[in-house]
Amino acid sequence: LGFASFFFLSDAMGRVIRSQRKGNGTVFKAVTRTRKGPAKHRPLDYSEKHGYVKGVVKEIVHDPGRGAPLARVIFRHPYKYKLQKELFVAAEGMYSGQFVYCGNKAKLSIGNVLPLGEMPEGTIVCNVEGKAGDRGAFARASGNYATVISHSEDQKTRIKLPSGIKKSVPSTCRAMVGIVAGGGRLDKPLLKAGNAYHKYKVKRNCWPKVRGVAMNPVEHPHGGGNHQHIGHASTVRRSAPPGQKVGLIAARRTGRLRGTADSKNQD
Repeated sequence: LGFASFFFLSDAMGRVIRSQRKGNGTVFKAVTRTRKGPAKHRPLDYSEKHGYVKGVVKEIVHDPGRGAPLARVIFRHPYKYKLQKELFVAAEGMYSGQFVYCGNKAKLSIGNVLPLGEMPEGTIVCNVEGKAGDRGAFARASGNYATVISHSEDQKTRIKLPSGIKKSVPSTCRAMVGIVAGGGRLDKPLLKAGNAYHKYKVKRNCWPKVRGVAMNPVEHPHGGGNHQHIGHASTVRRSAPPGQKVGLIAARRTGRLRGTADSKNQD
């Protein structure tokens, strides 16, 4: 295919749809200028592996675009004469001036960070690592928590994630004791478009969202027709090209979830 035929084909295919334009930034970039920084555990070091380190919560701060508050925690550097400043996801009940302890030998209390293998079964934790030393991956959103279910012989710990799924991670992975602060954020309705506007303005350009069926055929695979209807199955294969890949992507099942709550609880 030559250049002329390529342009002819792209002309015949229609417009580059919204989901394709989101990939390369431009007007869809996130607002990171006002952010306080990445929320992570301390870098894993000798003193955490074999004992504990003590830090003090200097302040609890709001991070724009994040539902959960963050805690500025200051540690003394284990080897050098200087301070280590860390930004933790704040657990509910943390306060400025609180001492927090991180390490294998740390006590099990709210705000402390210790390996999952040192926690009894049933412990409520947040900001859980997926791999030892990755500084936090799961249960980081406001009000979220994971639960330690069981410890196995092969140095693995089974945890229940906020989604309800159960996952095995190495027992050396660290987690903070407690649930993430800022819970119940979604209980209060936004009430008006202005509140939604300000909520998403500080996150990224993803609101308001025009439905595909409300568009013209040139702008979306669901567009067009005399009534707002999709006109074909809303499921689409995993290998579909960008521009066609909209709707229910690689759906294993569709429709309402019915009668599955009991089976989930039995697990």
